[in-house]
Amino acid sequence: MSGFCLYWVSGFCTMRRPRTLRKKIETRIARKRGEDVFLTREFRDLGGEDQVLRALRILVREKRLVRLGYGVYGRAIVSRLSGEPILYSQNGFLGAARQALTKLGVAWELSESERQYNERRSTQIPLNPVVRIKGRFSRRLRDGNQELVLAR
Repeated sequence: MSGFCLYWVSGFCTMRRPRTLRKKIETRIARKRGEDVFLTREFRDLGGEDQVLRALRILVREKRLVRLGYGVYGRAIVSRLSGEPILYSQNGFLGAARQALTKLGVAWELSESERQYNERRSTQIPLNPVVRIKGRFSRRLRDGNQELVLAR
């Protein structure tokens, strides 16, 4: 065995295992407290693209992350009722979608109905997650049955 001994346990030399890519991604996600959305390019420095995608797929399968769209993942918690993973975001799906758009570099603004509600010109609460996009954006962002509606 090449190398040096890290730990002596009852007379035997034990080597510490190197951290896996999945563990590195998990610790990076845990360190980012205020963020609920992650892009695959944020983990590009940890390994190859295929390896990162494989590790993220495993985290989705383990119900630690939710896939929101192409290259976009969100924090997840397991629902007590259904046992399925649900998006864990302080502002819900709309807040997570807005955070993803900002990280992707897409210019966006509030929808007209949400702006009217915030300015107290309307009493109708906007139900569907709608965002007005400035420029080009063709990806779909969705969580379960909710899909972000893009207004131009």
